[in-house]
Amino acid sequence: MPGSGKNREMDCGIRHNDGLIRGSLNPNRKKFKTMKNKFLILFSLLLCFAQTGFAVELNTHKQKYSYAIGLQIGQMLIAQDIREVDADAFAAAVSDYLAKKQPQLSQEEMQAALRKFYADAKAARAELAKENLAKGAKYREEHAKKPGVTVLKNGLQYEVMSPGNGAHPKADQRVEVHYTGKLIDGTVFDSSHSRGKPTQFSLNGVVPGFREAITRMQPGGKWVVVMPPELAYGEKGAGKKIGPNETLTFEIEYIGPVATAQPK
Repeated sequence: MPGSGKNREMDCGIRHNDGLIRGSLNPNRKKFKTMKNKFLILFSLLLCFAQTGFAVELNTHKQKYSYAIGLQIGQMLIAQDIREVDADAFAAAVSDYLAKKQPQLSQEEMQAALRKFYADAKAARAELAKENLAKGAKYREEHAKKPGVTVLKNGLQYEVMSPGNGAHPKADQRVEVHYTGKLIDGTVFDSSHSRGKPTQFSLNGVVPGFREAITRMQPGGKWVVVMPPELAYGEKGAGKKIGPNETLTFEIEYIGPVATAQPK
């Protein structure tokens, strides 16, 4: 679910204990660069344990831990949204490196290839952000015309399905909710219902749109909320499920405030 702030340097998956609740982490620029450099080193040196399309025997301990390492590197690549890799070239690079053979590309050629790779990826993401922004604006424009939909000045839209009753929560309060988050095409990216229990979190730890919606709700209330990207995850998106500049829809049931333990 929506995490905090617009000035995120990096999104880190956004997982709370049981859901997409917290939003993005906010590491400082130096830490981000260090992590990126470490990844580039790994990517350059370990272009290797790739799936090459054939079955292998996994009987010995060495075979098993080698396979496990390969899976970990594959997971790392997917986490960085690196999905299109030539498996043969990938495996050859690792094999050459482990055998201490002379690399088939010079250092300059490798650096140039990686620079182009990241430049192309950045351009593709920028184009996706542009497309998402336009699609989201059109979706919100049409949604705002529906009977019963309220549109706030900041662009947040909501429809009250069930009003609830009682006090509104404060912006820093801990609350309990059931929710389902969707992209505008209907894809569910997170849901407390799928986990079979409501979720608890502090309102000061979620994205602005989610916080504002819940502070306007009353216990027992059920709303459908549509958030523009600037009130959700913005240009950064959130992990692999929420792209840049995505407009999000949430079905929210505000169960009520969570009582804080009193000091003895």
